Amino acid sequence: MMNPQSKASFSQKRPVLTVVIIEVLLTFALIAAGAYVTMNELEYSPALFAFIPIALALVLYMTLKRKWGYLGFRPLSTIPSENRKYYAPLLIILLIILLKGFQDISISEVMYYLAFTLLVGFVEETLYRGLIFKTLLAKGVTTAVITSSILFSVTHMLNAIGGQSVPQTVLQVVYALLIGAVLVLLMLKNNNILPLIFFHFIHNFIQFVGNANSSTLSGYDLLIDLLILAVLAAHCFWLILSFRKPASSIPVKQAS
Repeated sequence: MMNPQSKASFSQKRPVLTVVIIEVLLTFALIAAGAYVTMNELEYSPALFAFIPIALALVLYMTLKRKWGYLGFRPLSTIPSENRKYYAPLLIILLIILLKGFQDISISEVMYYLAFTLLVGFVEETLYRGLIFKTLLAKGVTTAVITSSILFSVTHMLNAIGGQSVPQTVLQVVYALLIGAVLVLLMLKNNNILPLIFFHFIHNFIQFVGNANSSTLSGYDLLIDLLILAVLAAHCFWLILSFRKPASSIPVKQAS
């Protein structure tokens, strides 16, 4: 008889190696894009040049492998009504960010930031809360949640290469770690990536068009950032507690 293991894909046989390859390729793409932007003295973010081909590759992969539904691209109606309350803290975070105000920018800049932040939201959520998280589920739920959150946070350390200050980078890494944990727990709970992409998109857009994108870190900005961190920590704790309830839904194990 044929060994069932022989039918498994590479990611099922080697989940850790698969995630390492994904992370290395992403890091290389960001570094290469950063070098390209620097050498050509472009004003665009390196992520723009790195994420466009990655987005196309992800769309092609999910289409050919029929992975859209498996990676969480499902109708919002599939989210149980009793679980929708767990998205409320994300709205609170967006409202808090709005307290920093907005910059005076042109319509063309607004349109650019809309396209760019939607691209970033799609790529990062599909990679970290979709592909990486789902792949690591073979190693256990706890491992998948923690590892995907840490990798998402570590990737943001690359912002230091662009000249960002150490305090800002440290704050962003912690910020990304908590956001990553919250979003992956929501993915675990509802198996729907669309609200996560939408939040990521709106969150980044507000930061780019607002004073939250300032190169300096004032006392007022720091206070707001600490408030957001507190909300994220509380949200994460709330989600963890919700899985202790018998009614909590745990994703079905990946089919072979």
